[in-house]
Parts: sequence; structure tokens; C-alpha cells
Amino acid sequence: MRILTTMLAVVGVCVGAAGAGAQQDMPSKVPIAFDRYYDSKQLSEHVRAIAAAYSEIVTIKSIGTSGEGREMLLAVVHPVKSGAETSVPGMWIDGNIHGNEVQAGEVVLYTLWYLTKSYGVNERLTKLMDSTTLYLLVTVNPDGRQYWFDHANTPHSSRHNRRLIDHDLDGKVAEDGPDDLDKDGHITQMWREDAKGRWTRSQTDDRVFVRLRDDQQAAAGVKTYTSLGEEGIDNDEDGKINEDPPFGDDMNRNWPSDWQPTHIQGGAGPYPVSAPEVRNIVGFVRAHPNIMAAQSYHNAGGMILRGPGSAARDKLYPPEDVRVYDELQRIGEQMLPYYRAMVLHRDLYPVHGGEINWFAEGLGAFAFTNELWNEGKYFQRENGNPSEEQRWLWRDRLAFGQTFSPYKEYDHPQYGKVLIGGLNKWSSRVTPTFMLEEECHRNFAFTMYHAEQMPALEWGDVVVKKKAGTLWEVTAEVRNTHLMPTRSAMQQRDRIGRVDLWEMSGTKVVAAAKVDGWFEMGAHPVEHEPGRVQMGEGVAGRSGRIVRWFVDSAEGATLTMGYSSERAKKIERMIELKESGKR
Repeated sequence: MRILTTMLAVVGVCVGAAGAGAQQDMPSKVPIAFDRYYDSKQLSEHVRAIAAAYSEIVTIKSIGTSGEGREMLLAVVHPVKSGAETSVPGMWIDGNIHGNEVQAGEVVLYTLWYLTKSYGVNERLTKLMDSTTLYLLVTVNPDGRQYWFDHANTPHSSRHNRRLIDHDLDGKVAEDGPDDLDKDGHITQMWREDAKGRWTRSQTDDRVFVRLRDDQQAAAGVKTYTSLGEEGIDNDEDGKINEDPPFGDDMNRNWPSDWQPTHIQGGAGPYPVSAPEVRNIVGFVRAHPNIMAAQSYHNAGGMILRGPGSAARDKLYPPEDVRVYDELQRIGEQMLPYYRAMVLHRDLYPVHGGEINWFAEGLGAFAFTNELWNEGKYFQRENGNPSEEQRWLWRDRLAFGQTFSPYKEYDHPQYGKVLIGGLNKWSSRVTPTFMLEEECHRNFAFTMYHAEQMPALEWGDVVVKKKAGTLWEVTAEVRNTHLMPTRSAMQQRDRIGRVDLWEMSGTKVVAAAKVDGWFEMGAHPVEHEPGRVQMGEGVAGRSGRIVRWFVDSAEGATLTMGYSSERAKKIERMIELKESGKR
């Protein structure tokens, strides 16, 4: 009995270890904690460390510098043994185009970290890396990110790049930005006691200011206040506070597709691709036509967003492409609790000159923006619109008050005695650190699913028939086993990129025709160069294309057939000319 018990215990340990191996037996050569945030310099150091430790998988490329001279490091994930990076479909992955949206950078870093430690250990991810190229840029806006860490900010700054602009048109730049008057490291709110004020402090929680109704007066003895806005002083003495901050362009309004000037789209910059960071990315991507998919990470709100950014461009998205988007978003909602699949202009707000607009409309790629974090995750239940009371319970019981700066009295040079305090820069948009790794992993997993759907070609049936003398009929099929087509409908319509080519060599090709199906009588003759059939329509997702060739060659000759696409790996096949039966 004791022997049996011991054997069962050993078996249990072995089974348990095997079952846990998928997660626990994948240590990284570069340990990185994902329960904290890293500034721009630290992110770059982590990227370099991973590339050095996994040089057989990762190549580092500098695609240029930011406005303040920070190097933009791109991690190219593609095993050296798998050939040229552009010979397989590519996916662009970036984050943190808005400097304050810091967790977007951590998700991209996590993606690089998890992929590299998985190579050769996890079969599915290894196959993905062998068959695709992933281009990872951890932060599009390293200057804005660094400013967020180094300076006092609100949850919503520093969103823009650091191009200095004369916001108040007085001939000077950045001379009246927010001021951290109480030196707590945050830009919070200012309140002034005012007998005519329309706000009172809550009787149950004096951190909360409550607005009086229009028909309501404060009870006797209750102090009233006026909101003075964000913390700061009138540095340039023009009667306004914080009207000329040290922030520039919203780089998610600076891309070529549907760019509009600033009087239509605020923050767009002086002209498309004026921001050096955007220019660096556009230059690299245009030089890599294998990029078929794109994923950009932002925050917050829990959204899986696709274009278009304006209603006028709805008709630019062909139904064939929309079906691909719909399936990817449907799976994304299953993988990302509390996230919603949305169309940018229809379900959120208009965006002209957005990044995913350019990837989709300018390049014909399949592109998403994920808005990270959703307040429903605070409570781990469906709660799309939590009350203010519920939010304060969260801040007190789980965040232990760390997202709030207590009110302090301050002798303001313009307003006199004021109160300064309130919710700080960590309070609303940033994933809490104890929940960060899950946020990273779920979004990474969705993006890998997206990457797995890039086109993958294989040969279908090939039927050889002898016609007369040395004339042979060769009918062949190419199949795409994945969701995305080799050429999106957007590419086909707008003639983006080169067409696919189906070539026959090693013999004299007399004629060729595209065939609608194996049992269809109709055919579409190829008028020019029958040995090089241009496949402008590509191969649709989870579908196939058939071409019938007529070749003049001796029996037993060997022919070479190849199908190439900018956004799929080339496949080749040898064919011996001999009867192969009927389909």
C-alpha cells in the first residue's frame, strides 16, 4: 500500500509538472518585472538586453530619432535561420504614441519578452515566429513618455510630442504651462472659497466637491467654492493660466491618410508626417511592403478600434475587408474581458490623420488600436459605468489612497488663499500595477492571434493531362489557409503594392487562363506573358485560386511552378509531365 501511494504521488508530481510547463517552464534570459512602469531610457535598455540575449531571433534597428534626439529602437523578431525578414508576412506593433499612455509601452515590451522566451519551447509561438516577421516599437513618443515620468502631469498630459508651439500667439513658446505649486509631483486642481461659488465639499467625504443644482443654495454655514481649474499660475501675466504648455502635436493626427489642418483636426501639426517620429515610422514601413497587419496600443477605455476615423470614409472599407475585421474583433472581445469592438468615428469620435487610418487606407493593411484598461476590471464584473462612490471605494480599498493628493492651502499670487489637491496622474488612465501583467498578456495574446491570421499559402491539387503531341494541360490550385487575403480588397481597388505573380518555368508556355472552379466551364484567358500570370486579386482568405496552363514539352519533363506575393511567403513546386488522372 505504501509503495502504491508513493508511486501515485510520483505520477501526480510528474503530471502536475507537465501540465504547468506551458507557463512555469519558460524562464527568460532577461528577467523583467511587469508589476511596474519603465521610463523611455529603461524601455530601451530592456529592448537592447533582450536583443543581445536572443540574437538568433531578434535584430535591433534604429529607425531614427525623436524630436529631442532619443533613438527610436525597433525590435525585429524573425529567426535568422528563417531567411530574409521581408520574405514572409510582417506585422507592425507599437504603443505609446501619446506620452501619457504609458502602459502601451509595457504591452509591446511584454510582447518582445514573452515571444523570445517562448522560441523553441512553445510550439505555436515558435511556428508563428518562423513564418512571420514582427516589428515591435515599444514607444512612438519617447519624449512625451519621459516627460510624463520626469515632471508633474495630469492623467491626460503629456499626450503630445515636445515640439514647442506658441499656443497663445504672443510670440513666445511654452512660457505658461502648468506649475506644481505644492511640489507633490502631480498637476491637480485648485479651488477657492467663494460666497458665490456653486460647489460644496461632500458632508461624507471632504475629498469630493459636489456641484449645487441651479435651483439650490448651500445650507447656512456651509462653505462654497469656485473651481479654478488645473494647478498653475499666470506666468506671462496675460490674465490666463496654463494656456501655453510645453506640448506640441498629437502624433495620432499627423499621418497621411485623411490628414486635416489644425482648424479642422486639433493637434494635427503643420503638415502630414511633420513629426519626426511619424516620419521615421512611415519611411520604414514604406520600405517593408511585407507588412500586412498593424496593432497600436493606447489607453484607456477597453476598446478594440478599427477605422475609418470619419464617416465620409466609411465606403472606403470594402465588405470583404470588413468581414476580416469583424471576425478578428469578435475573437478579441472573447479574449479581452470588458473590451468592446468599435468603429472609430461611429462609436468613439472622429479622428483625421490617425495611425491606423494610414495603415488601413494608405497601405491596405488590417490595423487595430486597442485602448487599454477598462474600469470594469476594478470590480471584476460587468460595470461599464461605475458610480463615483464605487470609484472612491476602489481608490481607498485597493489603491490605498495612492491616486489622490490631499488638499493643501496655498497662497496663490493671483487668487490669494486656495486649496490644491485632488486626483493625481496615476488616478484614471493607467492600469494599476498589480493588474498590469494580465493586461499585457491578454492584449499580447490577441495581437498574436491577429498575426496568425496573416496569409499562408500551400499547394492544392495539380492535375496534368496530355492533349496532343507535345501539348500538355496543367491545372493547379493555390490555397490560402488563413483568414487574411494575400491582397486586401483595399489594395486591389486602390492598386496598392505589386500584384501577386504565379509563374511557370522550365518549358514553353503556350497559353494560360484563370479558372473559377474545378468544375466550372468558364475561364479567363491571360492575354500577355502566359508564363507569368498576374494575380491582382491575390488569394482570398481560407480560399483558393486555380490557373490552367498549356505547355509544349516532352513527356517526363520537369517544370517549376511558383507563387509569390509581397505579403505571403513564396511557395514553389516541381511538376513532372505525365498523366495524373482527373480531379
